[in-house]
Amino acid sequence: MVALWVCVSVARRNHFPAVVGGCLVLHGSVDAFCGRICRSKLWMLESLNLQHQNRRRRWTSEFNSSINQDKDQSADHCGSNSSKEGQVSGGTSALNLSNDSIDETNKATSPSGHSSLPNLQPDVSKKVGTSLESPSPLLQTHSSKFSVQSDGAPSLCIAVIGATGELARKKIFPALFALYYSGFLPENVGIFGYSRKDLTDEGLRSIIAATLTCRVDHQSNCEDKLNAFLKRTYYLNGGYDNTVGMAKLNAWMEMIEGFAVFATYMVGALIIDSVTAYLPQGESVANRIFYLSVPQEALLDVASSLADHAQTRKGWNRIIIEKPFGFDALSSNQLTRSLLSKFEEKQIYRIDHLLGRNLIENLTVLRFSNLVFEPLWSRKYIRNVQVILSEDLGMHIGRYFDGYGIIRDIVHSHMLQTIALLAMEPPISLDGEDIRNEKVKVLRSIRKLELSDAILGQFKASSEDHVDVYLNNLTPTFFAGALYIDNGRWDGVPFLIKAGIGLIQHRVEIRIQFHHVPGNLYRERIGHNIDLATNELILRDVPDEAILVKVNNKIPGLGLQLDASELNLLYKDKYNVEVPDSYEHLLLDVIDGDNHLFMRSDELAAAWNILTPVLHEMDKNNIAPELYELGGRGPVGAYYLWAKHGVRWAED
Repeated sequence: MVALWVCVSVARRNHFPAVVGGCLVLHGSVDAFCGRICRSKLWMLESLNLQHQNRRRRWTSEFNSSINQDKDQSADHCGSNSSKEGQVSGGTSALNLSNDSIDETNKATSPSGHSSLPNLQPDVSKKVGTSLESPSPLLQTHSSKFSVQSDGAPSLCIAVIGATGELARKKIFPALFALYYSGFLPENVGIFGYSRKDLTDEGLRSIIAATLTCRVDHQSNCEDKLNAFLKRTYYLNGGYDNTVGMAKLNAWMEMIEGFAVFATYMVGALIIDSVTAYLPQGESVANRIFYLSVPQEALLDVASSLADHAQTRKGWNRIIIEKPFGFDALSSNQLTRSLLSKFEEKQIYRIDHLLGRNLIENLTVLRFSNLVFEPLWSRKYIRNVQVILSEDLGMHIGRYFDGYGIIRDIVHSHMLQTIALLAMEPPISLDGEDIRNEKVKVLRSIRKLELSDAILGQFKASSEDHVDVYLNNLTPTFFAGALYIDNGRWDGVPFLIKAGIGLIQHRVEIRIQFHHVPGNLYRERIGHNIDLATNELILRDVPDEAILVKVNNKIPGLGLQLDASELNLLYKDKYNVEVPDSYEHLLLDVIDGDNHLFMRSDELAAAWNILTPVLHEMDKNNIAPELYELGGRGPVGAYYLWAKHGVRWAED
């Protein structure tokens, strides 16, 4: 026998007698059951606007006629099925609509060109007999898996492509839960994990549950929130054909959004899921975010399939792309052209988690909301700027790092973006595009880096050091360079950057050193090393987030002795709050449409123009990085580079 089980997902459930888990369930005797089938059919036809001006009178007559026919049929049917009716738990029966009704709605309502998994549609042209038997446990579980949005508010679906990868498990899903727990995600959010592994919803939930934690500073209702979040998390095996996988993801998202009637067909032992109809969408808004946590070689295929088969037409679509964004200027431009052929620039969010740190967000606040800093922010008062990012032995190096190295991974995005935010002119507003406009001006003004102003290094490691050793002998793990911005504000000021892995200390900070005081009256009291008395503004992220101002003052007591001291704002002492992870910050920015911390295509191209010449020279001449001890201070050449530009390492 061929049976058709239908789960109905709609935004206005209250029109049905009872809806359990997205499935229509009817209670009571067979007579009442048959009548309710007709009333449900009548409501569905009304909602789908299938009839013309005189439809109400015709439906009413059909309804009355159907009731009488069903009563006659049910009298005969009850005698043969009374035992089956008694087997239904709690006196309930699952709704089973005949196939001709589904065919009618599908023909009338499926929009032209809408992705509805045509290759998954079964042939159900023959009339299907009805049955009062409950569906199999498999069908019941699968059909009621979705919680449908029901309050008319804008819905949000978030898909994590590559959901079983390390980044998704350790960073993306925990960040999404933190946002959900703190109330930054709507209650009707739908979160989808998509990959090629054969998992169930419960399988994905068990994988990510171990990584989810509640805020330290407010743990109320943690378990309830965790269970609610996991309940709204679903898994889809996309297989090896992303075209089919993305089309099915689209269908599932429409279930959550309440725009589709979703059916499970059972033909013998074969179970096939499909959208059978699309409900009137009215003014409802459905927004979607796609996080592409996939290898670079799979990015374009996934993005293209997503663009063609998984975008909503009832709201905005935004895609998040992980670095690295190409290998050099040429490959990056090709990637950008491919993406822009499928998406608009405003849809693309190129994420770098290091830009989600509070230090980066605070740069513009310090500059543009404090009168004491802005007048000093130029070559007239600033002697040099140092941007430092050093990772200790605990740094995990991903396998993709080999072949890309630290320049393509960290310098190209994080370091240059930090300099752009630090050095840009005041934007006309805090709108993301206005800030990006100013950032790209700075990047275009940076002089192309010469190999003589760059130092490359690689740590020496062995299997005994218990670190990832995936590197060939030309992959740099350390970079130091001197950059100059050729504009009126910064002409002649060296911007010195240092980024390294496997160093002695985990340290992330920006140091802005000011000029010496002209004709300093206390020069003799300072001593022979006047650099020790240089005023500095230090913005530190790690080890302890702080804002420090280095000033000279008199030591209390008799006589006149000067000391260089730090005025400090230590965040952990001032603010008794847990600092959110950078992924939380950036994901919330994507939801809000704030793109100022994400690289635009022209920023991307300008950054590659700075670095590509030296990268090509390195590759052409097979320049080997200078080796340094794992857990040390880095290559000796970096100190000579600083001396060349008249600067001492701040840590010395």
